[in-house]
Amino acid sequence: METTGRTGMSSQISSRRPREAPATGSWPLQSGTVPPLADCYSPRPETGFGPMSNLVPGETAVLTRPEVIDGQSLASAGGTGKTQLAVAFAHSLWQAAATDLLVWVPAVSRDAIITGYAQALGEIGAAGLRDAQDVAAARFLSWLAETSKSWLVVLDDLADPADLAGLWPKGATGRVLITTRLQAASMRAPGRKILQVGAFSRREALGYLTAKLYNDPDQRIEALDLAEDLACLPLALTMAADTIIESGFGCRDYRIQFADRKQRINLAAADGFVATTAAAWSLALDRADQMPPAGMARPALALTAVLGPGGIPGAVLTSRAACDYITGRQRTGTAADEASARAALQSLARSGLVTIDPASSAYTVRMHHLVQATIRQVLPPVVLAQTSQTAADALVQVWPQRETNPLLAQALRECAASLHQAAAELLWEPEAHPVLLRAGRSLDSAGLTGPAISYWQMMADASGRILGPGHAQTLLSNDSLAAAYEAAGQLNEAIGVRGQNLAERERILGPGHPETLTARSNLAHVCLAAGRPPDAIPLYERTLAGREWVLGPDHPDTLTARSDLAAAYRSAGRLADAIKVFERTLADREMVLGQDHPETLTAKGNLAAVLHSAGRLPEAMPLYERTLADRERLLGEDHPDTMTARANLAYAYRTADRLKDAIPVYKRTLADRERVLGRDHLDTLTSRANLASAYQSTRRFKEAIALYEQTLADRERIQGPDHRDTVTARGNLASLYHSAGKLATAVPLYEQTLAGCERVLGAYHPDTLTSRANLAAAYHAARRLTQAIALLERTLADCERVLPPDHPLTRTVRENLDMLKRD
Repeated sequence: METTGRTGMSSQISSRRPREAPATGSWPLQSGTVPPLADCYSPRPETGFGPMSNLVPGETAVLTRPEVIDGQSLASAGGTGKTQLAVAFAHSLWQAAATDLLVWVPAVSRDAIITGYAQALGEIGAAGLRDAQDVAAARFLSWLAETSKSWLVVLDDLADPADLAGLWPKGATGRVLITTRLQAASMRAPGRKILQVGAFSRREALGYLTAKLYNDPDQRIEALDLAEDLACLPLALTMAADTIIESGFGCRDYRIQFADRKQRINLAAADGFVATTAAAWSLALDRADQMPPAGMARPALALTAVLGPGGIPGAVLTSRAACDYITGRQRTGTAADEASARAALQSLARSGLVTIDPASSAYTVRMHHLVQATIRQVLPPVVLAQTSQTAADALVQVWPQRETNPLLAQALRECAASLHQAAAELLWEPEAHPVLLRAGRSLDSAGLTGPAISYWQMMADASGRILGPGHAQTLLSNDSLAAAYEAAGQLNEAIGVRGQNLAERERILGPGHPETLTARSNLAHVCLAAGRPPDAIPLYERTLAGREWVLGPDHPDTLTARSDLAAAYRSAGRLADAIKVFERTLADREMVLGQDHPETLTAKGNLAAVLHSAGRLPEAMPLYERTLADRERLLGEDHPDTMTARANLAYAYRTADRLKDAIPVYKRTLADRERVLGRDHLDTLTSRANLASAYQSTRRFKEAIALYEQTLADRERIQGPDHRDTVTARGNLASLYHSAGKLATAVPLYEQTLAGCERVLGAYHPDTLTSRANLAAAYHAARRLTQAIALLERTLADCERVLPPDHPLTRTVRENLDMLKRD
């Protein structure tokens, strides 16, 4: 099999500063969707902060709510215009060409923040082909910290300071602006400016109403009194002004209706500001519902209220399910119904209940969170159930199976989260609605490992509580939780969940049920990935026996189980057993699938690799050569599988000491991958490390060091310093320096590698044990004999405890320890 450039079990790379990212377009660049500036926006000379020109590069400002306005406690929902101030500030910097990069991030959740950062990395042209979003977010933060370009990052509507743990933007050339409904005390920290944004002043409120009602002076009679009735709250003033314009009556008439409506508002624990907002949206809704098409604004409002306040994709609200609900007709999504639904949404916008941004496909329709929260409180249970079912169906209908637009996927996830919050257990009748599963799979596919773990844990807990621990939905949620743990590298947690699920399926379905066999295979996979072959092999053996009994010896799943067992034998060092099983696997695949089937070619390559590992190169070499010839014939020379087969053949040549044959093949593989896949593709990085290792074998140290240092730098930049591949790259560089006699440089790298292995893989993983043995060898070469012996004694004890007695690593460590003790 193609190597990752290891020698013995080393790994390394040299650290470099993040490079200045090339632009995908001309600078300046904008990432994310900046909400539109409100009609008749007021710069708020008395209560705002103007263009906030005192926020200079390197500083962070937080716009939050005051504790009290005019002696009243302000509801946590706000409505004081913080986002509009942030929009105005962003526009002012952009129009003045005072920033090279403007990034707007809806900060309603941790995954939303990560998605926004990953999107920004793509905008500046620095995203890798296989970047998971959490990796891309980390790379973007590093870029911000090091770039000489000026930038502004706006984190709008931060819901929880914990969501920013490890995600705070920092850099000498950048500004950070945060809006949040949280209290100022929770956001205070050194280096942050806390700016409390309250209601308009009386003068500002009057100026706003005057500007909105400019065309009809009669409508402005008692405008100041109305502003005071509305507590000068910007959100309430907007809805009131729009309602007045659409209805044709004036401030005086509106005051009468508002006073009556506010008196009749019945909201649990509503303070004055919440009641004011509720009365204002209630009057606005009455007016919107009278606009043509009459009677459709109310269901449109209910549907919007259960979805994301940060923004709803327009496609959701014009889906077949949404159109049927808004129009009250089952028309199978006709053009006329879609036009009616759009008209109803426009009526809401004209009344100030929502804003519509047609330029954004991800955040097309926005509703203020305070309006949303109060609407949810008054929805009758029957209406809430109908609306929630419609919203869930609409999300499923428009959610793409292949997510190519990260911002759209994030908006859909936010809508699903908002819906789940509003509907609670309504989405679990009679079992989990498909939208709940789709949201979790979206987190998985985006590589948002931390949020995915939290999400699937929530799903497993809810399913267990509502449907029962043995329900199929609960087991599937636990499967997804285990997979999320595996993706995050938390293998011990994954083993625990996989083990529980296997026991539950054995209890409910029996040991021979196909689902039980799959669960056993999944547990074996994660045990093997965690470096526990002694635990994995019995599970693989039982899986194979079960599939042979239930499915027959030639079933595709049985063939896969046999191949998995062979791989486990090989991982455990039981090469004779692995060869025997791989030989049968290849024979079976040739007979059942044919000689040219892709899985047959894979089996041929696997057999070549295990024969290679067993030192039987004369038998392995023809298999390697046949595999490459078959791949070239069937797939073409530039197919990724063909390039992998070529790299494997180069590795075989190298092992056979045919370095003159190996190096040209390695060089061709690297050149092909750089041309076809790109310089930052992970397979390209592997090819670079393999060529470096070949150069090391021929003592061409200067060329090898340059390639290994580049590989380590690229791994750290693309995958992060603690990724397993990065740890391996660091060990490889240490080994190379060791071979070149540069022990002063090699030993610290070996120590860093061992620390990384223990942190990432655990103390007893085979790679950790090998790394410890490599460090001991370096200590010995540096004449630090006492440390070398102590390290080898610990390594031998651990090897004897977790590896088979005849494992090659155990034998090597024992021999090295005996040699050192004799010195």
